[in-house]
Amino acid sequence: MEHSQESIPKKHTLFVILSTLFITNALIAEVIGAKILSVQKLFPFFDGFNLDINMSVGVLIWPIVFILSDVINEYFGRSGVKRISFIGAAMITYAFLIIFMATEAPPADFWLSNNATDPTGNPFNIDYAYSSIFRQGLNIIIGSIIAFIVGQLVDAYTFHYIRVLTQHRWLWLRATGSTVVSQLIDSFLILFIAFYLLGNWTFDQVLAVGIVQYLYKIIIAVVLTPVIYLMHSIIDKYLGKKESLKLIGEAKDL
Repeated sequence: MEHSQESIPKKHTLFVILSTLFITNALIAEVIGAKILSVQKLFPFFDGFNLDINMSVGVLIWPIVFILSDVINEYFGRSGVKRISFIGAAMITYAFLIIFMATEAPPADFWLSNNATDPTGNPFNIDYAYSSIFRQGLNIIIGSIIAFIVGQLVDAYTFHYIRVLTQHRWLWLRATGSTVVSQLIDSFLILFIAFYLLGNWTFDQVLAVGIVQYLYKIIIAVVLTPVIYLMHSIIDKYLGKKESLKLIGEAKDL
């Protein structure tokens, strides 16, 4: 029996789209996060200041995750954020298991021989490189599962608390305020677990990179505030003003 697209409530389709974007960006951030980016090399402007500014590559797209989290909170409440956060954590755990099995799988001899040297002719063990990169990523995933859930729950409750205080006004304040609080925890907790407890970083390195990542997240959260209003407008048009207000009203109690 065929079902038309109209038979699926728009709010369900909206939740699926927002959830898919949320989980996809969170998972990508975890997988690529093992590489530490040199900010001063990316922006030569910083070279003259003799600074050492570094952060995880995964952090670059992380602001997209908490923007989506805030939008989900706006329309589906804390229960919606908690639901998608636990689903996201489950998917990250699933990725952890698959990556672990991939790094443990025995390499083919021809694959090792075909990649036995790097472009300059030096000996190169591609299986060791593969395992080193992804195993470091596993540390990040372990830390992220903990930091992800804690950060998202703190973000959801902070967003809701500010919304109650402001009587549903000032979307920018609850979006930015929840990010300021939640990302303070997330930025340092993941580094402490992944690179200090499970890695080889010093505590000073954790603090230095954590501060850079936290400041980046806050700055980008402020810069991307118009994006939240844009998404709000697009969703309102998609749902219809009446349905949108109804969904937001219901979200306040969830």
